[in-house]
Amino acid sequence: MANGDQFIARLPAPLDKDVDFTKYFCTYAFLHNQKVVLSDSVRMKAYYYAVFENPNHFRDKVVLDVGTGSGILAIWCAQAGAKKVYAIEAMKMSERVRDVVKANNVDDVVEVIEGSMEDVLLPEKVDVIISEWMGYFLLYESMFDSVIFARDRWLKPDVVMYPSHARMWIGPIRSGLSKQQWNEFENAMSHWHDFANEMKSQYGVDMNVLLKPYREENERYHLKKSLWSNIVPSQVIGTSAVIKEIDCLTATLDEIREHHVKFSLRINLDRTRLSEFAGWFDVHFRGSTQNPAKNEVELTTTPSEDNRTHWANRLVTFLNLNSFDSMMLLDWIMEVNVFTKILCNPYEPVCPFSLC
Repeated sequence: MANGDQFIARLPAPLDKDVDFTKYFCTYAFLHNQKVVLSDSVRMKAYYYAVFENPNHFRDKVVLDVGTGSGILAIWCAQAGAKKVYAIEAMKMSERVRDVVKANNVDDVVEVIEGSMEDVLLPEKVDVIISEWMGYFLLYESMFDSVIFARDRWLKPDVVMYPSHARMWIGPIRSGLSKQQWNEFENAMSHWHDFANEMKSQYGVDMNVLLKPYREENERYHLKKSLWSNIVPSQVIGTSAVIKEIDCLTATLDEIREHHVKFSLRINLDRTRLSEFAGWFDVHFRGSTQNPAKNEVELTTTPSEDNRTHWANRLVTFLNLNSFDSMMLLDWIMEVNVFTKILCNPYEPVCPFSLC
């Protein structure tokens, strides 16, 4: 890939709940999935410290928890001294949340409301919005649209959101997964040829007219989808770049629907091979300019040996693997264009990165 080649990242849309309400939300109605995110120590510690090390943002305040899930954030806000917490949950998990809230003796503070954030009517404006809205690579399957709606409708002026800021990162890596994808594709095509020969020799039916669509189908499945994997620092072979920064207090949906940025990545290992790009994100709990956090907290999904998260890292591999087999990269600057576009159909099985 020469300087000036384009790298396109496509980010699926905030959920259109009219498309398929249950397909997105039902996943989080199972206790098993709630247990997965509650077992993510990076996630848990970041929110815990953000709340309890900044009690001035919660004491005697009215708090809105968007997508309360297990109710853990709402409970922490109550324990930190909130006057009232509205915990919004779209699915039947709300029944379980009420049980947990009562078991932790905060049912006099936390009111659990079942319903979509866009449909809920609150009796008052709120001082704080807290939400664990982040999806994979920040925006994939995220609830950011609901958080923006809640902010614009229910948040008082000059108050705070937790988290307050977010960033999306891209970095060059080598992991061996691109070779694995390519091998799986070649195996699938080899099996097709054996299958087609058998159909012709044993049953007298020529199936090769389907070779092209079968190949396209397998290219999409094996080569044009991104992968989830927890990357470790030793697999990152160069500098990383921020491709999107979000101020949660001011961001609009239009700002994340389409985004163009040009950036440079330096490959800083001698005699290495670039095989994939990886994406990750971080969020920050800073409060606001008028009311800053006393103790800023960061939650990051950056490649790590010890602090892996349930979000993992999003990987996209290069389709033409052979073009990189003999490439020696030493302090090489890649000039690439990133185009982020939110899709109209959030359920289209699309890779959020693609090379063109």
